[in-house]
Amino acid sequence: MSHILIVEDEHGIAELLRFTLNDAGFVPEIVYNAEDARRSVAGILPQAILLDWMLPDAPGLSLLREWRNASRTAELPVIMLTAKGTEEDKVKGLNAGADDYITKPFSPKELIARIQALLRRKVPELGQGAQTIGVVMLDGERNQVSVSGRHVELDQAEFKLLRFLMAHPARPFSRAQLLDKVWGDHAFIEERTIDVHIMRLRKSLGAAADYVKTVRGVGYMFAPEAES
Repeated sequence: MSHILIVEDEHGIAELLRFTLNDAGFVPEIVYNAEDARRSVAGILPQAILLDWMLPDAPGLSLLREWRNASRTAELPVIMLTAKGTEEDKVKGLNAGADDYITKPFSPKELIARIQALLRRKVPELGQGAQTIGVVMLDGERNQVSVSGRHVELDQAEFKLLRFLMAHPARPFSRAQLLDKVWGDHAFIEERTIDVHIMRLRKSLGAAADYVKTVRGVGYMFAPEAES
């Protein structure tokens, strides 16, 4: 059974989540603040985390960034729980490394479906070691990328997108496929948001921006110039 950590300071919502997860066969654990969440994760890694956006001692996004910046927790599946439902807030959560996003009040059935989809998606299918294509090197273990030997700073959304594209070089993917394969079929972002992340990825890659190619009528793919 999957151990799910609930990080939620509203006791009523936390108990509803506990009941919902128990009923679906998960093993829930509740903590009510960021410090207890850090302590729990430092002890035993859960299979997934339901993380409230606002906590009494730290913003949920700050806690998420801490986990994403540590190699032990960089790939930990996290779903943000929040009353914030604007597209800007959703993109902030995604860029901080959230795997999915659900707005309060939520449907228990939808929540379980999203958790199950996330756990299926997080079964390792991509290599975690270093991979080099052309002048771009991606180290999945350290969550690092370099271009021609120079370190490149990517946010979590850009890194996930690049890792997937590099795992399937010279293969074009539609926006819908990228949304499904990178963020899951229950992800909160819209297809047009993929274009924004592609644009940001190209800007971050600098001299290797042309490796991320637009395939007219299809979508995008990753290939060095020699493979155009």
